[in-house]
Amino acid sequence: MLRYSTLERRGLGVAKLSNEIRRSDSQPSGDYEPLNEGCEAHWEVVERMLFLYAKLNPGQGYVQGMNEIIGPIYHTFATDPNSEYRQHAEADCFFCFTNLMSEIRDFFIRTLDETESGINYMMNRLCDCVKKNGPQVWHRMEVQELKPQYYSFRWITLLLSQEFSLPDVERLWDSLFADPMRFDFLIYICCAMILLVEDSLLKGDFASNVKLLQNFPPMDVSLILNRAVEISHR
Repeated sequence: MLRYSTLERRGLGVAKLSNEIRRSDSQPSGDYEPLNEGCEAHWEVVERMLFLYAKLNPGQGYVQGMNEIIGPIYHTFATDPNSEYRQHAEADCFFCFTNLMSEIRDFFIRTLDETESGINYMMNRLCDCVKKNGPQVWHRMEVQELKPQYYSFRWITLLLSQEFSLPDVERLWDSLFADPMRFDFLIYICCAMILLVEDSLLKGDFASNVKLLQNFPPMDVSLILNRAVEISHR
C-alpha cells in the first residue's frame, strides 16, 4: 500500500515515490526491505509513465516538474480502497495524466510563453486579479518590484503541487478539476493565497516577502478555497 509517508519530499515538492517498508521501529531510517520477485517500486511505475509520455510527445518531451503533476494522480489511483481498481492504477493514471497535460502543456513550452495559453499570460492574469481584489498589497508588491515570476511561475505551472502537503494538494485538485473553468479558478486560488497573507506582505521587505511566497505557510486549504470562491463571484 502506498501511503503519504512513502512519498519522499525534496524541498517542497513530491520528488520521489518509494515503496518503503520498515522492518521495525528500531531500524535506522533509510533501510528498505527488498521487493518480492516480479514487484516494482512505485517510483519505477512513475518513471515508466513519464518515459512513455516523452516518447509519445517528442515535440515536448519530458520537462522538469512533470513528476510533480503525475505524483498526486498516481497516488490517488494506487491507494484506491478497491484492490481490483488498484491493479489498473498505472493505466488509469497515464490516461488522466495525458489528458491533463493536453490542457496545461503550453505552460511547459517556452516558445508559447506569450500566447494566451502560455505561462506569462497566466501570471499577468494573476497580477490583474490581485490588483482588483487587493489593491494595497498589489501596490506594495509593485513598489518592491516583486514580480510574479519569483513565486507564481511554480504555483501555476505545477498547479500548486509543491506548495502544500500531498493530502492538501489532492483536496485542492478535487475542487480545481471539478470546476469547468478550472484555470480561471486556479488564478482565483493563487490570488486568495496572496490575500490571506496580505498583512505579512504589507509589513515585510522584499526579501522576506519573496521568502514568504516561495515557502507558503501551512494553512487550512478550506480557507483558501472559500476565499477563491468569494473572488470568483465578484
